[in-house]
Amino acid sequence: MDWTEEAIARLRALWDEGHSTAEIGRRMAVSKNAVVGKAHRLNLPARPSPIRRDPTGAPRVATPRRVTGPTLPPLPAETAVEREPAPVPAPRAPSAAPVSAPSLASPRPAPLRAVPLSHGRNVSCCWPIGEPGTKSFRFCDADATNGKPYCGEHAQLAYVRVRDRRDEAAA
Repeated sequence: MDWTEEAIARLRALWDEGHSTAEIGRRMAVSKNAVVGKAHRLNLPARPSPIRRDPTGAPRVATPRRVTGPTLPPLPAETAVEREPAPVPAPRAPSAAPVSAPSLASPRPAPLRAVPLSHGRNVSCCWPIGEPGTKSFRFCDADATNGKPYCGEHAQLAYVRVRDRRDEAAA
């Protein structure tokens, strides 16, 4: 835009009236950025910040949305958590005593043990199987391919080679 003396005078007048840069731009049929740039080059007084302030004039401080600090206990460095297999009960000799109804109490989960990671490599495949949030949801747990989070079968599904369009055009 060519800033004529009349346009500069109108810009200064609208600026002094306290209009926003967007409003000045609309009234002068120029972009907001053109108004900002020209006002800067003319050394016009700075506009008040559009950020709302509290009555004391201090900027509002946003309240944190997340609780600070860890939400889970830290794991030792270079370890992953893996469940030990549940102990298999020894077979019992048949007895003449009547069989009681099975207990409705859920079995206790196996204790957790720390398993060292081999330099950042996943120990088992992380491919999800089933619907998250359901009892049948689990991960593959096969041995992961070196340098990848998945076993060989799931790595083939996860990492698909992108074909070059020139190959398709030549066919």
